[in-house]
Amino acid sequence: MINRRITRQIKVRDITIGGGAPIVIQSMTNTDIGDTQATLAQIGRLTDAGCRIVRVAIPDEEAARAFKKIRRQTTVPLVADIHFQYRLAIAAIEAGADKVRINPGNIGSEERVKKVVDAAKSARIPIRIGVNSGSLEKPLLEKYGSPAPRALLESSLGCIALLKNLGFEDIIVSIKASDVVTTIEACRLLADHTDVPQHIGITESGTVRSGSIRSSVGIGALLAEGIGDTIRVSLAGDPVEEIHAAKEILKALGLAAGPVVIACPTCGRTQIDVAKLAARVERMVVHITAPIRIAVMGCVVNGPGEARDADIGIAGGRKEGLLFVKGQAVKKVKEKEILPTLKKYIEEMTKEKI
Repeated sequence: MINRRITRQIKVRDITIGGGAPIVIQSMTNTDIGDTQATLAQIGRLTDAGCRIVRVAIPDEEAARAFKKIRRQTTVPLVADIHFQYRLAIAAIEAGADKVRINPGNIGSEERVKKVVDAAKSARIPIRIGVNSGSLEKPLLEKYGSPAPRALLESSLGCIALLKNLGFEDIIVSIKASDVVTTIEACRLLADHTDVPQHIGITESGTVRSGSIRSSVGIGALLAEGIGDTIRVSLAGDPVEEIHAAKEILKALGLAAGPVVIACPTCGRTQIDVAKLAARVERMVVHITAPIRIAVMGCVVNGPGEARDADIGIAGGRKEGLLFVKGQAVKKVKEKEILPTLKKYIEEMTKEKI
């Protein structure tokens, strides 16, 4: 059991973040925001996959106008991502943003930050302070010589103090670096210094393959220590892949319910395509929320034994499979019948668990 650090709570539309609430999965669109239908379609695919909050980049005034149209056509909580232009933050808030993400360090003067804060106060929405290693303030870079963990911490605490001095405490903070260890150490330091909820992730983590691994290490390490209230797995590719990776991280740590598909690494005894079958099973159960453990094993020699803790599983044979439930053999089925038989049993188990 993970002992989560209790932070203050904020609300993003109808989603609660912090204070022991369930970890919230987020992502970000990568469509041209001017193509509102493509952006809405991607938002729909993200939420269907399990994303709770979607962030949208607002690089210019045209994007702010498009954001307003998108906001009118979806009820999904939307975060406006702003860099440099405080006026765009205000425009996004007026357009109906449920949260704005800014880096006070690149917004400009305190007067400009105050204008964003005043708009957020009026709209009663939170602000996410985004501190990245690639956009750290120059004085801090000169002081520490690099975007070191303590430099990121000092930047974060300075931004928090600035907003609090302006009478605003509806805050969430993210500290992100492309270096996994730097991110972990910086987020640990922040958790030791404040009870502000944290949005965690590894920025610019890489492709779906390498980025999923690096994000799992960084996000997983922090969550295992009880740090983090909302997560984003940042990947170069289809953002829906981010949701799949995020869900697996949470399930691996017992922080979210849902199906877990395990599969053996295969060996010379294997006479069935385990990788292909396991992938098909994963796709088949992607929308299930019940906590069910499914095993796809390569042979009948030790499949049921190694996967005895699974709720249900299949052990492959020559053009057939042995179906087992709770480690006990149930029936043999022909290879072409494996998937539909598994589906039938899984649906029955799911109903029982629900």
